[in-house]
Amino acid sequence: MHSILITGASGLIGSRLTNMLHSHGHRVAHLGRAKRDGIARSFVWDIDRRYIERGALQDTDTIIHLAGAGIADKPWTKERKREILESRTQSTQLLYDELKKGNHSVKTIISATAVGYYGFKDEETIYKEDDPPGEDFLAQVTRRWEQEVDAFLKLNIRVVRIRIGIVLSAEGGVVNEILRPIRWYAGAPLGSGNQYLSWIHLDDLCNIFIMAVENNAMEGAYNAVAPHPATNRELTMAIANAVHKPIIFPAIPSFILKLLLGEMADLVLRGSKVSSEKIQEAGFKFAYTNVDDALVNLLQKNERVRADNITKE
Repeated sequence: MHSILITGASGLIGSRLTNMLHSHGHRVAHLGRAKRDGIARSFVWDIDRRYIERGALQDTDTIIHLAGAGIADKPWTKERKREILESRTQSTQLLYDELKKGNHSVKTIISATAVGYYGFKDEETIYKEDDPPGEDFLAQVTRRWEQEVDAFLKLNIRVVRIRIGIVLSAEGGVVNEILRPIRWYAGAPLGSGNQYLSWIHLDDLCNIFIMAVENNAMEGAYNAVAPHPATNRELTMAIANAVHKPIIFPAIPSFILKLLLGEMADLVLRGSKVSSEKIQEAGFKFAYTNVDDALVNLLQKNERVRADNITKE
């Protein structure tokens, strides 16, 4: 059994990961901006004030670091870009400074990062963990984030960096954003529709984190993506097929998305193929390697529950 402290646990990944870690017999605590009820102990931190509640790290052997402002939650103003970067780097620095004081039992830090590390240089290249970072905003944010995480090596703490692809879940994220217009028969691919998206089912992602907790041989960066990337068009069609809705409209032109989203349009108009070879060689077995199977698993039960609720109303 491991005693694990999760930062940013209130989000999509942290909530599911908490339950799965608990089912594996691990003890879990949360570190966030406010106290939360649930199966995990809850502690508070304030990154701006450089404060971590006393006892948060007591008896903790593993930190899973998920904290960071949402990439697509708000327009990318100069202030928002700063927040996206500093919410990651400063929270990591705070954890480092606290552990540097000594008198703790932390042996491992497992940090979320992103496949955005590689940028959008070439959609034909299949990116691996030893490839260099890109030059765009998200690539540089991820590079800076990983640099801060690697500082823990100086404290003789094992470091694992999980570079996460597009997470598929029925509880939120990209699936819900694509599904919303599909339900109203207004779904459509974005841009050319041919841009590749390196995706992963939420449960597979959580199991990669659990593997990193339990396998001390894992160190450094690992891509958390399914073995078979999907194009934007394939993902859109798979979501529509899973809920038995047609796609009627043609793809939404790139220039419209750029007008609406500005620089953020890169999130949906550009893509990359990312390799899962390293995590598979480490022994990980994906439950969902095909995007159609993943979305059927996520959405069909969810849609039945939704239909039942509508009928009851």
